[in-house]
Amino acid sequence: MNEQTDEPVNDPSMQHVIGVGPWEGELPTDEKYDPRLLAEGDRRNVADKYRYWTMDAIIADLDERRHDFHIAIENWQHDMNIGTVVRSANAFLAKEVHIIGRRRWNRRGAMVTDRYQHVRHHATVEEFVAWAQEAGLTILGIDIFPDSVPLETYDLPKNCVLVFGQEGPGLSPEVHAAAKDTLSIEQFGSTRSINAASAAGIAMHAWVRRHVFGQKVG
Repeated sequence: MNEQTDEPVNDPSMQHVIGVGPWEGELPTDEKYDPRLLAEGDRRNVADKYRYWTMDAIIADLDERRHDFHIAIENWQHDMNIGTVVRSANAFLAKEVHIIGRRRWNRRGAMVTDRYQHVRHHATVEEFVAWAQEAGLTILGIDIFPDSVPLETYDLPKNCVLVFGQEGPGLSPEVHAAAKDTLSIEQFGSTRSINAASAAGIAMHAWVRRHVFGQKVG
């Protein structure tokens, strides 16, 4: 399967790169298995435990284990980082990804993971904030502001939504004002900021360290 389209890879030289061939031996009868994949092989970009599973079966299994944090990213100028953020959110098993602003976003960077990751759209910041408050989630911005506090020493709440501004402008004033706190990621080089998608991955992993592995912050 092509990682970006989930379609079969027809180039024989690529068949060894990822995935497995047709099922060998007696075929399983569990409904979670896809007859076409069993017959043709599974070249999708999925974890080994999900080989030959239908997409619906994979999503259902993920839904039983999703973590309690959400990710949101502002998309006022068609941010190209969103696909990568969605891919990372899938890897760290975020509850949902929220797109604030423009509905359309470039899915290429998601590498098909948007099929398995719940993505919700909010037309305005006000709509997003109202949803988060109703859901009982703490809104936390990730950006560099004079009032930002270090992510490295911040005790992330379990039920929260981490919000990222688009590349360049960063968080909008509206999100900054709505956030309980704004967190910054410590940097040691010459650049002022890091890529938004990279920042999202770092912040998600900080939540995982705290609430999956029980690592305390100092």
